Amino acid sequence: MTNNKQNPGATTLAKTLGNWDALALGFGAMIGFGWVVLTGGWLESAGTLGAVLAMVVGGGIMAIVGLTYAELTASMPKAGGEHNFILRALGPRPSFIGSWAITGGYVTIVAFEAVAFPRTVEYIFPGMSRIPLWTVAGFEVNLTWALVGVVAGLLITWINIRGIKQASVVQTFTVIFLLAVGALMIFGAFSAGDPQHMEPLFTPGMAGFFTVLMAVPFLFIGFDVIPQSAEEVNIPARQIGKLVVISVILATIWYVMVVLTTSSAMPASELAGADIATADAFGAMFNSEIMAKILIAGGIAGILTSWNSLLIGASRLVFSLARSGMLPEWFAKLHPKYQTPSNALMFIGGISLLAPFFGAEMLGWLVDSGAPSIIVAYLLVSVTFLVLRRRDAGMDRPLRIGGKGRAGEAIGWIAVLLTAGLLSLYMPGMPASLTWEPWLIFAIWWALGALFFFKVPAGIKAGPEAEEQVVELVRARRKARAGQRIT
Repeated sequence: MTNNKQNPGATTLAKTLGNWDALALGFGAMIGFGWVVLTGGWLESAGTLGAVLAMVVGGGIMAIVGLTYAELTASMPKAGGEHNFILRALGPRPSFIGSWAITGGYVTIVAFEAVAFPRTVEYIFPGMSRIPLWTVAGFEVNLTWALVGVVAGLLITWINIRGIKQASVVQTFTVIFLLAVGALMIFGAFSAGDPQHMEPLFTPGMAGFFTVLMAVPFLFIGFDVIPQSAEEVNIPARQIGKLVVISVILATIWYVMVVLTTSSAMPASELAGADIATADAFGAMFNSEIMAKILIAGGIAGILTSWNSLLIGASRLVFSLARSGMLPEWFAKLHPKYQTPSNALMFIGGISLLAPFFGAEMLGWLVDSGAPSIIVAYLLVSVTFLVLRRRDAGMDRPLRIGGKGRAGEAIGWIAVLLTAGLLSLYMPGMPASLTWEPWLIFAIWWALGALFFFKVPAGIKAGPEAEEQVVELVRARRKARAGQRIT
């Protein structure tokens, strides 16, 4: 491939990723920091088996959605994933909505990790918070605490600007360390865990189950990073699609393992009062504070894998939207040396640098505000899967889910119904409806999107040539504006 030293105007991303790189990106994105800080709340809300059931049900929903992604990714292995799928099936404006929705989900997680990082480091170095700034929702934000998140954000963004291969190397090492921590959790549960600690297995009512289920879209977002980076993966298109589903299965197993091992370590009453329940449980298994800090190191690895993956996904989506003329051309610029979407990376990374200054309460708000946008994107991709099966039956499908018959369409319909049902659970009056803070973050993101939505061309029909037509129309508009400025 011609590199950018020879071709400074290149608009094609470098193909540098293999099988393991892509799988590590998808799996690592889903195993962030939530399993460290949220597990205690899941157990308190739903009980051990209630939380496990929510994870299995949620993982099943994500796996079905993942099947639709698998077929579409194999058919259209280009950077941007959802952007390309929906554009071909439904046209430019629905494509923008789906792309903006999943980008919003990615941005909330990147911001979440920027807050989670100092929260985790403080567990290891309790005295690091200095120079009080202000208080947000009862949490005192200190300058040194916030700067830890800012420095980490700058480092992750810099690594990604240097190249996706460098980012994938970091991802590989952190995923391996994370798996080692998982193996220790299983060993500790079998050697020192007590099944009686797992009680209550279920808490009364269904509200707790739904509370845990509502977190699943936020936890499992990441398998769709594989489609985002498909243009940079140097493996057969059919294999790329398979990796999407494999990554979801692995993440489901991970979360179930975390719930079971944590609940076996300590009675529920003690976990409820723990600072970071999973870390305290891990330390109790081995009767060692050092082991608790090793798990926190695993949490830091999870933060880095998720942060890295979702920054990649968000930047590729923003890059693809800009390449199609749906966002300003500035976002489509590639770094002249590293051939990465550096401007998009700096934009997403820059947003994340603000999050630590709002304190630890932002963690819950970001989880809740990102989830509805994620489900909107999944719903549109599921509809896209059905539309293309009906209208574009001759499309090249290296990986055909369910064969050529009705089985494939049935998977699409199930995905549509499940994602629509999941979206309804966030609404006011439902068992796990959201508070006003997440809705405010949600509204701000979509208000920003509205500034660009009405500039997206509306008169172009969906189809294989849709993106080319959008690009040509945008180019013509830019030339016209340039001509007006000259005259």
